Amino acid sequence: MIVEHLSLADFRNYASAEVSLVAGANVFVGRNGQGKTNLAEAIGYLATLGSHRVSQDAPLVRADQNAAFVRARLGHVERHVQLEIQINRTGANKARVNGAPVKPSELPRYAQVVLFAPEDLQIVRGDPSSRRRFADQLLTQLSPRLSGVIADYDRVLKQRTALLKSARARGIRGESLSTLDVWDDKLVSLGAELIRGRLRLADELAGPLTSAYSAIAGADHQPTASWALSIGGIDPEEDEAPAGEMSWDPAAIEEQFREALASHRAAELERGLTLVGPHRDDLTLRVRGLPVKGFASHGESWSVALALRLASAQLLRERSSLGDPVLILDDVFAELDADRRARLADLVAGFEQVIVTAAVEEDVPAALRARTVRVEAGTIVEDE
Repeated sequence: MIVEHLSLADFRNYASAEVSLVAGANVFVGRNGQGKTNLAEAIGYLATLGSHRVSQDAPLVRADQNAAFVRARLGHVERHVQLEIQINRTGANKARVNGAPVKPSELPRYAQVVLFAPEDLQIVRGDPSSRRRFADQLLTQLSPRLSGVIADYDRVLKQRTALLKSARARGIRGESLSTLDVWDDKLVSLGAELIRGRLRLADELAGPLTSAYSAIAGADHQPTASWALSIGGIDPEEDEAPAGEMSWDPAAIEEQFREALASHRAAELERGLTLVGPHRDDLTLRVRGLPVKGFASHGESWSVALALRLASAQLLRERSSLGDPVLILDDVFAELDADRRARLADLVAGFEQVIVTAAVEEDVPAALRARTVRVEAGTIVEDE
């Protein structure tokens, strides 16, 4: 799959923009703050329905405007599809496929993008929410139906937590709160499905992660990714919890989830929080048998983060009917030494389309400079 044309209106610093792209390598070049990353962000939004830089949609809308528009024509073999997302400053977003209205959650079925940026260091060095977000975005791309499961789980979690807070304020004891059982059933059903999907994802990432890391770092440091599950009795407050063995059997997961909720009910009522479930889990990353967070060097951390994205691209390439995902490298090469630049260029050269952003064109290996788009102050000033 490739992006053939991108059109923006009132997105970030762009009043309007029209950019044609080609198969193979495309480079957006411009000084910092000119808008080159905004182009990459817009493409990524169509596939993940989110930004890699901010957690809310409002910053994506140009100042003094109510909505931003991202339109892209995608091509795969002889098929073409036109996607459009209207990102509203307030209220629900709207989407279209080939001009027909659809739910925004339908867009990832047509657009598959893997974007790597300096912010991805937060996946390996940040709090568990960064790693959960990485995993869930990849899950949604691999199995779009899970986006509904994740949204429903978040909704039930908020309602259950609101009930706990209300009960705490009124001094209600656990045995007197029968309505909590109803929310427990919904939380367990949805949460077990999400946990199972995450466990399977970690297993599928194992091989591609090892291969990508070795190719980037030039060394086999035995990178691993495994889930530390709160329903397995792991203290969610610990920064680095050991990963326990977990059955993939849905019934076993549900049973363990129910037992964990029952054992934590008194504490949940005391704190007004839901203390166990996939919203409290962590994807534990290791190299050389040690947690990346706190033990890995800067170079190792970069290599793990980049390997996670490349492993994601490999999974999508293997399982998608759309062909290769569009691979975006946002301001990455400036952070790498010459050896890692060359290794990365060799790794991504085989993808159908690679989009690179850079402040300095010479930072990008020559093999990835087949087409250059220059950006200045929210304007495409040169399209070579």
